Amino acid sequence: MPPKITNSVAWQQAEILMQPAFIRVIDNIRKQLDESSWTGTYQDVLIWPPNTTDEIKALVTQLLQAMETATTEEADEIRQTLTRLPMPHPGYHLLLQRQEQQVSIDLWELCYQVCFIEYNPEKEKVVIDTSLIDELGEVDWLRLDAKAKQLIEEAFAALPES
Repeated sequence: MPPKITNSVAWQQAEILMQPAFIRVIDNIRKQLDESSWTGTYQDVLIWPPNTTDEIKALVTQLLQAMETATTEEADEIRQTLTRLPMPHPGYHLLLQRQEQQVSIDLWELCYQVCFIEYNPEKEKVVIDTSLIDELGEVDWLRLDAKAKQLIEEAFAALPES
């Protein structure tokens, strides 16, 4: 799940950092893949709230598909029903493959690790890594790239051996 940010200053800082972090993560993944025996493909995925049953997922998916061809009245009814159901949020994963091995890496989680100090998905509260923002309030691209590079190198180093 995306981290919860309640402080408006932290929200603005996260907005400043997320897109550049994503760019640096993707670029560093490309560099690692160039030197690795792993191949990578990117996938759009739906991330469901924890404990969402397969039946609820199927119902929500069915309702979302029904919205596409629904009349205005039907669409209003569907929206009302959907407000009471858990909704997924979009995710983006890197699927790594080498021979019979497969590993999936959540790219947004990597970005959160870049943007936040000691990011842990289990913790509600996140702290922006303000060292990635210079004194003018702009992205410090060198620090951002260095942190992204380190995290990607660690992720690839943690991949299973052949």
